[in-house]
Amino acid sequence: MKKFSVITVQNIEISIATENNDDYICLTDMVKSREGEDHIRNWMRNRNTIEFLGTWEVLHNPAFKGVEFDTFLYEAGANSFNMTPRKWIEATNAVGIISKAGRNGGTYAHKDIAFEFGTWLSPVFKLYLITEYQRLKEDEQQRLSLEWNLQRTLAKVNYRIHTDAVKSHIIPPTVTKEQANMIYASEADLLNVALFGKTAQQWRSENPKSKGNIRDEATLEQLVVLSNLESINALLIRQDMPQRKRLIQLNQVAITQLQSLLGNPHVKRLSDGKK
Repeated sequence: MKKFSVITVQNIEISIATENNDDYICLTDMVKSREGEDHIRNWMRNRNTIEFLGTWEVLHNPAFKGVEFDTFLYEAGANSFNMTPRKWIEATNAVGIISKAGRNGGTYAHKDIAFEFGTWLSPVFKLYLITEYQRLKEDEQQRLSLEWNLQRTLAKVNYRIHTDAVKSHIIPPTVTKEQANMIYASEADLLNVALFGKTAQQWRSENPKSKGNIRDEATLEQLVVLSNLESINALLIRQDMPQRKRLIQLNQVAITQLQSLLGNPHVKRLSDGKK
């Protein structure tokens, strides 16, 4: 299980683990204010529970051992019938329930199964569980859709457009690779000066202990504007505008856009997802 989240349901903290892109809810947490693991075992002794678990596995698990399931289903409900999560997993090769030891250990179940267990515990508790789980997924989706790294990726894509324009309109066809790199660096610093007011080397001299560079330390607003400046600069280059005039125009664009972005509530939510 690679990722853990926690929701609070009726003052109970419940862990949620991600396994193979599916969410598994901790049944142990769900019953820690009740009868603990005994409650889980009692639930699994029920014939309806065995039938539900087996049907879920048939639908989602090609490696599920149906013969063993049929045996358990036949025996379920008898006074002598006993079932534990580990016994179910080992006998049927089930994947809907996971028994985990160590840190964040306990019995976890796929959300479909966990919600069914919640119904058995308390219909009211189940409704609160579903509500908090949905809130968690909505928050995750919002962070994902507003992922700040998207802006950094966009800046890299636009930088390719930018360097293509430099190559076509500034670099003479016979320059060496080293000379070309110097021109690219010059154009990159043009954007740095327009946006940050200093070159990369000037920033490095002022921040000798920083592990990153001037762009790594940029704010989200600055990254958004940087992406836009790269596209605009590429257009101005194709128009054969001298570098000095481009610097003035790009600086004006940076000032205007940053003034618009600072304090923007949508950008603030995006920035919060970055932390």
